Amino acid sequence: MTYRNPPTTPRKSATFDDYTLSEIRRAAATGIYDIRGAGAKRKLPHFDDLLVLGASISRYPLEGYRERCDTGVVLGSRHAKKPIELKIPITIAGMSFGSLSGPAKEALGRGATLSGTSTTTGDGGMTEEERGHSKTLVYQYLPSRYGMNPRDLRRADAIEIVIGQGAKPGGGGMLLGQKISDRVAEMRTLPKGIDQRSASRHPDWTGPDDLEIKILELREITDWEKPIYVKVGGARPYYDTALAVKSGADVVVIDGMQGGTAATQEVFIENVGQPTLACIRPAVQALQDLGMHRKVQLIISGGIRNGADVAKALALGVDAVSIGTAALVALGDNDPRWEAEYNELGTTAGAYDDWHEGRDPAGITTQDPELMERLDPIAAGRRLANYLKVMTLEAQTIARACGKNSLHNLEPEDLVALTIEAAAMAGVPLAGTNWIPGKNGF
Repeated sequence: MTYRNPPTTPRKSATFDDYTLSEIRRAAATGIYDIRGAGAKRKLPHFDDLLVLGASISRYPLEGYRERCDTGVVLGSRHAKKPIELKIPITIAGMSFGSLSGPAKEALGRGATLSGTSTTTGDGGMTEEERGHSKTLVYQYLPSRYGMNPRDLRRADAIEIVIGQGAKPGGGGMLLGQKISDRVAEMRTLPKGIDQRSASRHPDWTGPDDLEIKILELREITDWEKPIYVKVGGARPYYDTALAVKSGADVVVIDGMQGGTAATQEVFIENVGQPTLACIRPAVQALQDLGMHRKVQLIISGGIRNGADVAKALALGVDAVSIGTAALVALGDNDPRWEAEYNELGTTAGAYDDWHEGRDPAGITTQDPELMERLDPIAAGRRLANYLKVMTLEAQTIARACGKNSLHNLEPEDLVALTIEAAAMAGVPLAGTNWIPGKNGF
């Protein structure tokens, strides 16, 4: 009888996992890099790694149904004659007409207006649907200048100078030819059906001194009425925040690498930038060092999903958050009702990110007239408003549990971290200890 050693269980490589192997094969077959939408999908330290310390003997909680918890926020009070007053500290991030359909842009405006908050144009200019259904509209001023004109600057309620984006700090945007419809081409002064790439930097300045000049120029165009935001991708948040303040910004927006994009190289999305959680405390510290915390407002974006994320971000010192991907999901993006069509596209609901191809079954990231008809902007706007309402109620629930009568009274000492990485990034103690990694050299 021949003895055989028992076989070992086959083991796949943690380095060369299934996805990595499939990407190597795709690259070898096509010779081009992969393009997709959305933000980083790798696991990163995030707000789930923080816990809130509710009231007990040492803190006095508020009654949920009897005691008020304020949610309002004012943005742009530093220099603007007409700062923005919002009912909730959750705004809608910039997403362009072109990457999104007309009905999707209208739905974002409707939902934001019902909720008492703002929405943002994105690259490619302002649509009439968006302006008409948005009580408060922020106009993005981007390196491409696509669709930009002084008339729309004046029609906006605030201006956001975009220097970077969390999914691609240091990189420009893409809008592939299949989404360059007649209307998109006209608004962007581009040929129909031709791939478009946005510039990675503004053409008329090279540094913060030039940014200061640009901000003054925009203030003069708008008679100093509009708040001026400066948005950067999460890379060097301390210095970027300090330079934005020096240049005269009313509001600083920092977008972490979980923040979405319409289309860019996946290698960019997954490997450039910093997690949202890592960006907050350095930015807040820069404002504090300059004596400008709460005088210049800070907005954070990138992976905000629920009221707990909102409460934790505000506790770390931000004034408001901004949502993009979550807002699209509320409208109907990646909905299982379209599973059969997602399967035909080679994907599944919850994973669809080929937004650049213009074949979105939900009618959101497309310019196809037949697909766009699937999205009812009125119903989608109501869904977004419902979602924003729930997020706000969740954040209030947490704030009251901490004894706070305003979301903006939440503070770092209301938080602990579950991991050493999150504790170091957020600057709060590791749970069960009083140790903040990196503080005082330890």
